[in-house]
Parts: sequence; C-alpha cells; structure tokens
Amino acid sequence: MKIEHVAIWVADIERAKDFYTRYFEGVANDKYVNETKGFASYFITYPSGARLEVMTRTDVTAKKETAMLGWAHIAFSLGSKERVDSLTKELEDAGYTLESGPRTTGDGYYESVILDSEGNQVEITA
Repeated sequence: MKIEHVAIWVADIERAKDFYTRYFEGVANDKYVNETKGFASYFITYPSGARLEVMTRTDVTAKKETAMLGWAHIAFSLGSKERVDSLTKELEDAGYTLESGPRTTGDGYYESVILDSEGNQVEITA
C-alpha cells in the first residue's frame, strides 16, 4: 500500500503550481476545471512518483491563522546538506519566508522550513 497523493487548498493556484514545480522538480498535468463547482486543480508528479494536488475553489477562501490540529507540513528530501543549503538560499533570494534552519533537528534531520506562496510550511531535508 502507498499514499496515492496529498492535496492542498490554495488561493492562487498558478503561483502554487509554479512554486511546487519550479523548486522541487515536479511536473504538472493540464489544469482540470469544473466551472459548475468553481473548482480547479493540478496534479504535480515528482521523480519519486509522489504526487501533490494543488486545488482551488471559489468558496474555499479562509486561511488558517495559527498552528492547529490537522496536517502540519510537507517535506521534500533533497539528498544532501549542500542541496538543502542551496535551495534554502534560492528560495530566500526569491522572496519566500525562511521559518527555520538550515539546522540539524533533535530527531536527526538536516532541514530548513520555508513558507510557500500561501504561507504553508515546507520542510526541505537532506
């Protein structure tokens, strides 16, 4: 058994698609649109086979303001500390917020945490 995909609601679907494809080697499918429901989505596929669905809907507009129960973050493993450092700098230079790191965590991960275009936590790990 494997996780087929995970999905995230976003306000700006094009900006989110660009973030998750450009910086993490993802490939997006053609945009799916259901005008009746005010829904649109992209499936982004990564080299490992993992998939992320970025979705928007006209009636899903509220953002979380603080940490809450539920899904907390997504993590991308880059394979080396050098790649973590390099991508962290690239994302910071592009204007994304660095929440923490790069650092080695108490559970042994070398990581940084960046906020995506919607303010969601993205871990970049070695």
